[in-house]
Amino acid sequence: MGMKPGWRRVVVCASSALLACAGGGADSTGWDLPPDEDRTTTLDQRAPESPLEVAPVLVLNDGRQVQAAPPSAPVATSFQPGFHQALRASHSVGGTTTFRLRVPVAREGGRLRVTFRSGDGGMTLVRATVAQAGVNGELVSTPVPLTFDGAEGFTVAARTRKTSDAVAFPVAFRDELAITFEARGALAASTISAFPGSFARAGNHALVTDALGGTVFDRAVGVATVDVEGPTGRAFVALGDSITEGYVDTKNDTRDAWPARVEAALGVPVVNAGVSGQGFYDALAQLDGEVLALQGITDCIVLLGTNDLGDKDSLSVIQGRMNTLLSRLAPFCRTWVSTLLPKEKSNYAPYEAVKAQRLEFNTWVRGGATGPDIIDLEAVTRQPGDVHLFLDGLEVDGIHPSVEGHRVMADEVIRVLREEAGL
Repeated sequence: MGMKPGWRRVVVCASSALLACAGGGADSTGWDLPPDEDRTTTLDQRAPESPLEVAPVLVLNDGRQVQAAPPSAPVATSFQPGFHQALRASHSVGGTTTFRLRVPVAREGGRLRVTFRSGDGGMTLVRATVAQAGVNGELVSTPVPLTFDGAEGFTVAARTRKTSDAVAFPVAFRDELAITFEARGALAASTISAFPGSFARAGNHALVTDALGGTVFDRAVGVATVDVEGPTGRAFVALGDSITEGYVDTKNDTRDAWPARVEAALGVPVVNAGVSGQGFYDALAQLDGEVLALQGITDCIVLLGTNDLGDKDSLSVIQGRMNTLLSRLAPFCRTWVSTLLPKEKSNYAPYEAVKAQRLEFNTWVRGGATGPDIIDLEAVTRQPGDVHLFLDGLEVDGIHPSVEGHRVMADEVIRVLREEAGL
């Protein structure tokens, strides 16, 4: 049975652990409850007109003192890539040469570390610094020295990655860094020119803060990865060929390539592991050093296969190698697979075979054979009346997208990731 609120007066005596109930004497039998029809008060009617303020949760500690609940745990931080290049080629220098590479870094944080990679032979790095990049090879901040296991430089064998010690260097999202280093031997390098604002000069000049001088050297060289320590979040890597690396012409800008456009729009790193000319065989052979060596990657976008088209057994080979690639990536990242872009010609294989296999491959991808996460880049770049032709203005040579083509591709990737990846 219920009681009127006035009859429910309970006093908690914390010091003696006693409960004293008001009115609990011998005459309490006179407290008869009213008939049911008179008990019309409801919870809603008894509710206050304005919301109640809730006091903070209190915690009784070992000293038997009441204290406010501790603050929530701080945001987790970690090192994740803000820049990456696969660096499949090799560039050799006999005497010590200073390189100043201008790179955009798509991550915010307070510390960073730089990974260098040697080419097809041994490499010696004498000294390296990092600073904010200015124009024409100038620095706009004091260069901060990098160290490697506490040493100023290092020597490594062919095709070896060497990561610097972490250094305090605050960066904002999409800051432009000048990474300057003195090196000799074989340096890993990108296959295309896509880093305007970078320079090379013979001799030891890593500490120069004015324009470096020397000659323009707009290939990524030596510097494979820049990891930034910041709030842990989504981090993408794009696997592909020249279409992903960003080839448009003999002079390019990695900032125009579709991965860079996607990261700029979404505010998350989409680092570039594209290599011009590669197919599935090369991608699988180099996967450990160019992709799986990265730390903190959560998602992989795969746009690969156009260079594999043409032979009579190519389709089955491509499908098998795609499945192998996805199996190797499965423990590493969530995979997003793109359809292949229109191809208006073929440089090597019979064009009719290329056309037929590309259509079959795209049908296979759309059918879910590579998983549910699909980005249909063919659909946004093809002519409505001819699946083999690009929309006007989206290509430069019948195979490679124009800068506008990269923008259209990026817009579709952005749309899909916002809708399907929660970005």
